[in-house]
Parts: sequence; C-alpha cells; structure tokens
Amino acid sequence: MNNSSPIQELKGIGAKTSESFEKMGVYTVGDILLRFPRDYVQYPKALQFPGEYHSEDGFCAIKAAAMHAPVVKKTTSMSVTVLMLERGETRLQLIWYRMPYIKNQILPGKQYVFYGRIRKKGTQLVMEQPAIYTIEQYAPIELSLVPVYALTAGITNNLMIKTIRTALNSEKLFTDYLPADIRQEEGLCEYNYALKQIHFPDEMDSLIIARKRLVFDEFFLFIMGMQYQKEKQQKETNPYAFSDANFVWALMEELPYSLTGAQKRTIREILSDMQSPYVMQRLIQGDVGSGKTIIAFLAMAWTSRNGYQSAIMAPTEVLARQHYMSFVSMCKTFGLDIPVILLTGSLTASQKKKTYAQILANPNAIIIGTHALIQEKTVYHNLALVITDEQHRFGVRQRETFSEKGCATHILVMSATPIPRTLAIILYGDLDISVIDEVPAKRLPNKNCVVNTAYRPKAYSFIAEQVKEGHQAYIICPLVEESESTDAENATDYAKMLREYYNGNISVGLLHGKMKNEKKNEIMEQFARNEISVLVSTTVVEVGVNVPNATVMMIENADRFGLAQLHQLRGRVGRGDAQSYCIMINTSRSQTAKKRLEILNHSNDGFYIASQDLKLRGPGDFFGIRQSGDLAFQLADIYQDADVLKSASEAVRRVLDNDPLLEREEHRGLYIRMQRFMDEQIRKMNL
Repeated sequence: MNNSSPIQELKGIGAKTSESFEKMGVYTVGDILLRFPRDYVQYPKALQFPGEYHSEDGFCAIKAAAMHAPVVKKTTSMSVTVLMLERGETRLQLIWYRMPYIKNQILPGKQYVFYGRIRKKGTQLVMEQPAIYTIEQYAPIELSLVPVYALTAGITNNLMIKTIRTALNSEKLFTDYLPADIRQEEGLCEYNYALKQIHFPDEMDSLIIARKRLVFDEFFLFIMGMQYQKEKQQKETNPYAFSDANFVWALMEELPYSLTGAQKRTIREILSDMQSPYVMQRLIQGDVGSGKTIIAFLAMAWTSRNGYQSAIMAPTEVLARQHYMSFVSMCKTFGLDIPVILLTGSLTASQKKKTYAQILANPNAIIIGTHALIQEKTVYHNLALVITDEQHRFGVRQRETFSEKGCATHILVMSATPIPRTLAIILYGDLDISVIDEVPAKRLPNKNCVVNTAYRPKAYSFIAEQVKEGHQAYIICPLVEESESTDAENATDYAKMLREYYNGNISVGLLHGKMKNEKKNEIMEQFARNEISVLVSTTVVEVGVNVPNATVMMIENADRFGLAQLHQLRGRVGRGDAQSYCIMINTSRSQTAKKRLEILNHSNDGFYIASQDLKLRGPGDFFGIRQSGDLAFQLADIYQDADVLKSASEAVRRVLDNDPLLEREEHRGLYIRMQRFMDEQIRKMNL
C-alpha cells in the first residue's frame, strides 16, 4: 500500500463509505492523511463525584456509580433520559435527548466516567448529553489530545480516527521531499513523523513541532508554485493600446458620491499599468466595504471603451448575479452602450450555448460569472482584462488559467482579507499591490456590542424595530442543525424558533451550506429583494450579496469564531446610508474570549483587529484565527505563522536561486510534490 492507493484498500472501507469519503475530496490513502484535524479535545483527569468540577469552559469528567437505572420520559417531540447522581446534599442531573437506549447502557452500582459540560439551571446542576465511558475506556484517553475532524454525511469522527490510524500503521507512506539542508536550517521534523503527531499527538510539544513542519510545507509549496511559474514566464509585453483615460475620470464625476483618496490612487495605478509597456498584474487589497467593486467597473468600462473584452469572476453565483445587475444598472445610468454578459454554472446547456455565442459576437463586452468563465468551452474574443473577486477563494493555477483565456491579459485581483503589506508581498509576489485603506465617507461605522445570552429578548425587539423601519437583519449561527457533541446554536432550529417568536409578523428565512446551490441562490435573492426581513444563516453569507438595506448583524456564539471571520461577517451590514449594528452574543465564561471580542467591539479596522487578535494567542491556539477558504491553507495562518511564512519564502528563494527550474536530482522529489500540490488545489476548488 502507498499514499496513492485507493481509500477502499484500507480495512473496513466499503463502497458506501468510500462514496461518502469522495464527497469530502478523499479518494486515496494519502488524501485521508492530509485531512488534518480542525480541533482537539483534551480529556481532563476524571474526578470523583462529588467534587469541584467547574473549569473555565465548564467541561469536566466525573467518576460516579449510579444508585439506580436512568429514567426515560416521553414528551410530545422527543424522549428524554434522566439519571440523578446523589451523594449527601450534592445532586447532579445527567440528561440525554433522543437517546432512550442509554437506559440499558448504565448498570446500577457500576462506576462510569461521564464527560460533558456542567451548568447551573436554577438551583440544579445539570450535565446535558454527556459521553459515557467505562473506567477502562477512559483511562487511555485521559489527559490525551483527541483529534476532531470536519465531517460530511455518512462519516463520523470515530470513523475518521479509525481510518487514519489504520493508514498510519502502514510503513512510511511519504518520501520526505524537502531537501535535508532546509529541514536542518529551519529545525523541522521528518514529514511522516509530523503526519502521525498532527493526528495523534503524544503531547502538546510534539503537536507544536508537527504543526510547524506542516505549516512550513503549506507556505513553502504555495510560494514555490507561484515563484516557479514566475521564473518560467518573463514579464509580458503589453499588446493592447489603451487611450482616453479622461473617460474614466469623467465617469467618476457623474457618480452620485465622491470616491475616497485611496480609491482614486488605486485607479491611477490601474490606468498607468494598462498603458505601460507590460501587462498589469495587480492586487487591490481593501477592507470590507472599502469600495473595490466600483473600481472594477470603471476599469472594465474603460477596457470596453478601447474596444476590448473584460471578465470578472466572483466566488459565488449569487454575487456574480449581483455584479451583473449592478453593472447593467451603471451602464444605463452612465448612458454606456456596453454589452454585459452573465455566465454561471447553473445555466442550462442551451442558455450556455447562447451565452458563448454572445461572448464571441461582442468584442467589447463586460463578462461576469463564476468558475464557468475558465471552463474549456468558454472562448473569448479580444479579452484584455481579467479580474478575480475575493482572490483567497481561488487557487494560483486557476488565476493563471483564467488569464490564459486571453493573450497576455491584464490581471486585477481583489481581496478583502486584511493582510499586512510585508506578508502580502510574499503571498502575492507576482503582483503589484494597491491598498484601499479608507472607507467611503457616506458609510457610517458599525455600532458594535458584545453581550451575553440574557440580551437576546432585547435584540429580537431591536431587530423588529429595524424591520418596522423598512430594514433587514442577519442572524448567524455556527451550526446547521443540532449536534450531540457541540453545545451551540444551530440555524435550523433557530429559524423555527424565531418564526414562532415573531408569530408570522416578520418574514424569517433560513440559509446554510447544506442546501443545494439553486436553493441558496433563491434565498439570497429573496433577501436582496427584501422579501425576507430576517435571514438566519451559517457563515455561508460571509461572501454573499450586497444588501445595503440590511442594518443588523447578530452573531450567536460569537466566541466560537475567529476575529477575522467575525469582521468579514459584520461587513455584510453597513453598506448603505443608514446606521448599522453588530450584536455579538458571547456564550463563553473565558476571559480570553471576552478580551478578543472587545477588540471587535471597539474597532472596525480589519488590519488592527488581525494584529490585536494575534497578540492574545499562544502557540497552542491553532484554530481560532484562520477563516474558511483562506488562501490555499489547511493549517497555516498568515497572522499567527507570519515568522514561518517569512522563513519559507527565504527558503524558496535559496532553492530557486541555485536551481530555477528544479532540474537537479536532489530537487526531483520537490518538483513532483509541488506539481501535485498545485493540482490538489485545482481539484479542491472544483469540488
């Protein structure tokens, strides 16, 4: 068996389970080993009941023997299993929902370990949904770090653990591609050791060592792939004749608002690039709400004015449709006779055929779409400018494929991720960088508040007042549906509860990532048309449509999100002229969580937030900052791991200075691994 062997070669993986793994992008033994944990549970020392059980987050493990069997109570909607532990005056109620079989698992008089969160409800101590272990079962995991994986339907965390253990029991599955001199200089452990320790760490120190190696690899391969392509390609001569830059400035004068100084500076840089002897390769980096879209439109309108096509690729179909409607509206407002064409994956075959024909027939068209823009059947006529919106959701190779649809096209990349300039230069080494560090003057800064769960009734009343005034609201939940292992709000039940709370007087919608794309698009478009007043959603709205009418963002279990992601989420409001509000519900008793959320409470500056978040974190806090889809990384975080990023960049430079095309025998493994890494990114993006 090797890392390219099909996943079905592992013991216990049948056809049905294999299909479920494929939905996660896992096809081979190597794929499963590269699905790193998203978190770890550190099981505490089991304490004898009764005793002092409260830790900072409320989780604990207690040893106890039940005096009698659990009791199963029936309600109209579910069964509830209850076991009361009593010693003297101390009473602890254990509760399991929809798990009547628990009654037969617990034998009176036998000692068990119950693991869960203890809370006080009134005067009663309660542990809900506790995990049950025999003394023998708990012993091997006590004080250990147990991995927790991102899952899909049909795959449990226990199955992931079992499958990965089976794979790791084989001989070394990977050859360490990293040159020995780099490993020695950077103090990096061997690759197979890192894999074993990232999944099943012996202790925290070995986890830190393993993570450093794998983070280095992610940065190293990403930068290597980018720089290798750059070494192969000379700076390309600009084949396009752009003139009449005054056309852009004249359009700006017709806008109903004034652009910021940063926006005007960025436009000057773009105009200069597109008239220079070489093709443009530029990154526009601007915080949420800084006004990048109008810059894209002005660049595309100027491209059309000069007789060329331009195309912009959005990360979601909903956003692509909104760009389309916005650009059509602006063309009408400015009196511009420019064909605006929309191409998305959901179009029928006949609709796509018609759209392809329109693209070929209009050499000065503005073309808007999703990844369908880079598919083989899409052929352009005179494409001179390509723009990727929210670049961190596209791979380097995809950007390259997009640009190859034209002939030495100008490239403009737009990102809302607040990356410090020194790190952006490394991550986007093939691009010049423009930073929009001002927010349009007409936009009022968000009013923020961090509150506990007791504030919810006031929040619901406040949202109702905003809806009465004609505005809309988002409510974000961390989970799609109820989870036995995680005590947090879920969007499905929350939407149902809120509909009952408002008694049908306010339209409440539900949106989450498990919905089909067509349904998600339908919900978001209804919200954009104000047919839905309150949208209960998971973080799927992080990169969504622009709804200027939305003024309230309420985030449940805000302590469970990274600050960068919270900042992106609240960027969904405050896009119109009205005052906007962000209500963050903190459900943690941790002082660190409180300090982190206070950073957001007092600042709307994404760069400042990211830097302050980093200061509060230690080397063991691996998972809180990184937001989903951020660049191409699973483990690496550009803020927390900034020093490793710089080291990886320097190591890449040393290798390519000595062997620009990776032709030497000692770099053969590195060349193969780099190519595979880039192919993996394409496959992930296309899932």
